[in-house]
Amino acid sequence: MPTAPEATSSPSVLARIRKTPFWVQIVAGLVLGAGLGYLARTAEISWLATTLETVGRIFVQLLKLAVPPLVFTAIVVSVANLRNVTNAARLAVRTLLWFAITSLIAVGIGLGLGLLTNPGEGTDLTTEGLKAPKSSGSWIDFLTGIFPTNVVTAFTEVEVLQIVFLAIVTGAAILKLGSKAEPVLKLSESVLELVQTALWWVIRLSPLGTLGLIGKSVAKYGWDLLEPFATLTVDIYVGCALVLFGVYSLLLRFAAGLNPLNFFKGAWPAIQLAFVSRSSVGTLPVTRRVTERLGVPGEYASFAVPFGATTKMDGCAAIYPSLAAIFVAQVYNIDLGVKDYLLIAFVSVIGSAATAGLTGAIVMLTLTLSTLGLPLEGVGLLLAIDPILDMMRTATNVAGQVVTPIIVAAREGTIDREAYNNPQGALLDEPVTIPAQASAKAPATA
Repeated sequence: MPTAPEATSSPSVLARIRKTPFWVQIVAGLVLGAGLGYLARTAEISWLATTLETVGRIFVQLLKLAVPPLVFTAIVVSVANLRNVTNAARLAVRTLLWFAITSLIAVGIGLGLGLLTNPGEGTDLTTEGLKAPKSSGSWIDFLTGIFPTNVVTAFTEVEVLQIVFLAIVTGAAILKLGSKAEPVLKLSESVLELVQTALWWVIRLSPLGTLGLIGKSVAKYGWDLLEPFATLTVDIYVGCALVLFGVYSLLLRFAAGLNPLNFFKGAWPAIQLAFVSRSSVGTLPVTRRVTERLGVPGEYASFAVPFGATTKMDGCAAIYPSLAAIFVAQVYNIDLGVKDYLLIAFVSVIGSAATAGLTGAIVMLTLTLSTLGLPLEGVGLLLAIDPILDMMRTATNVAGQVVTPIIVAAREGTIDREAYNNPQGALLDEPVTIPAQASAKAPATA
């Protein structure tokens, strides 16, 4: 009896896109966005420019939508899970110590590049008509901004520092109450998994978001905007690259005894996502996953990674403010002395939490400028090119958030070296959901 011929149908366009490696999708979005932005600018196609801006804005809004519940639940769970970590206090102290060490190295590189290249000299930029930011970014503002006056407002206005404070207090209270607070911990773990799953859907839209964000920048500003900021832009990219590929590699090799190449193989998905999303918090689920896949015990990673996503900012809080401060000072013809450079280093290490893992580092910049007594109007000079600078800054931030727990775990002798030496890449081809309770019980394996 004859059988019906087998149905042969070519894969749909959507299926082909899904099979395309994620990094290829990102690069395609980058190139296509730049091309469409250039077309919108040169041909004066207003509807195209508006469309690109809308696509980029929606992508950023979706990332920011996940920030309050993600930051709160991630830190609550990570603090509560310290009860499962041996020598938790020592690990926390060593994590903070390595945060400070790498930040000092990064700010040193930023200051060195600034002094060598003088990014603000000869820029011929006019500062007439520029206004200072509404928030001065003073130390008083920073310190008082940590403590919320209203719990609801902290979440509705996305005051990340206040959310972090509330989460730490809640996690500590759960530790204190023990079994009585178990229902609250279970709820926090469930919400964390839910938010991570929803955020993964947004992450999958990164190629489209990249297209809109890059397209909007090119359509609005064009390439000519970079000319007066060329030295500063190159300095920031070179400085971040030196930290990302140089400093971190040396620390992994000599402080942890690990092969740096394996780090980049395993951590690259998080680094590339940070580059296009410009959000350390938005990248958090992927950052945590690659950290565990590189052999860091799950119970320690569940603390170090969320904590680092809100406080560990070598790009935004070390390299960028040091170079930007020198740039602004030179534009205004203000001389900086040794005391000023020491203040920049101090602000970079102590005030890095001011960036709070969101896109942009304006708060950190205003904090640095106000500490040095530099004109806050200088912030307005840098706003136009901030998205371009923020891509490399955030990639460096996230790389540092992975490197630190790896170094600490290696020096503590708890890292799974077999997993580290055989990274599977943590490809962005499957959902990123990390059950907090499961990851808190045993180290992740590749």
